[in-house]
Amino acid sequence: MKAVVYEAFSKPPRLMDVEDPTPERHGVVIQVRGTGVCRSDWHGWKGHDPDIELPHVPGHELAGIVAEVGSDITRWKVGDRVTVPFVGGCGACPECNSGNQQVCNTQFQPGFTHWGSFAEYVGIHQADLNVVALPESMDFATAASLGCRFATSFRAVVDQGKVSAGQWVAVHGCGGVGLSAVMIAQALGANVIAIDISQEKLELARAIGAAATVNAHGVADVTEAVLEITQGGAHVSLDALGHPTTCFNSINNLRRRGKHVQVGLMLPTTPLRQFP
Repeated sequence: MKAVVYEAFSKPPRLMDVEDPTPERHGVVIQVRGTGVCRSDWHGWKGHDPDIELPHVPGHELAGIVAEVGSDITRWKVGDRVTVPFVGGCGACPECNSGNQQVCNTQFQPGFTHWGSFAEYVGIHQADLNVVALPESMDFATAASLGCRFATSFRAVVDQGKVSAGQWVAVHGCGGVGLSAVMIAQALGANVIAIDISQEKLELARAIGAAATVNAHGVADVTEAVLEITQGGAHVSLDALGHPTTCFNSINNLRRRGKHVQVGLMLPTTPLRQFP
């Protein structure tokens, strides 16, 4: 198969012909039909992740079609349309049994612990647990965006922030995670304020549901701008960038007893590529 491979950290990757993956008895091989580009892929390429062994194929935001199945697989068959979460679990530990595969002690991550989705095919372990079916109505590029940036935001907005209808939600940083948070909070009925330094990103945030926007380069004080819009502060505030300034602003624009959520993964707004 063809794959994007880097053989040294921080050096230009190359498009190469490499050996096709084969499924483990508990795994599947997916024909990649859509993949995203994530800031985490950049960190891996820079050598910041100790799980990566060279040569390496990056990519962890993916969707496609099941091409092969292992002997122990019961839920999937060749031809199924699927995607995967960013982190896969073992299925046997207390964390997995409680539904928290993202903190499994023996977790795996395509594109980090093994070769990923910048390729024609990718192997996925423990597929009966970790692979997710796609509806026919969802295109592969959309599906590829769900397992990493969207899932990160969903947990922050729904599980940690517990956002509800009518609340004010401030989102600091309108990259992939931030824009996902805007969509999720708006879908829950919240009033969303999007904050960024890029007017283009703020316009996109408006288009997908933000009730108000603040350009941090266009105001003297972001905190005061949010307090004025909300008439007292946000109920929930998310730092979707991970910078000292956005963290400070996020905490300081809360109303009394509000919740600040530090989103744990920062992603760019790089478009997803869909393969033919």
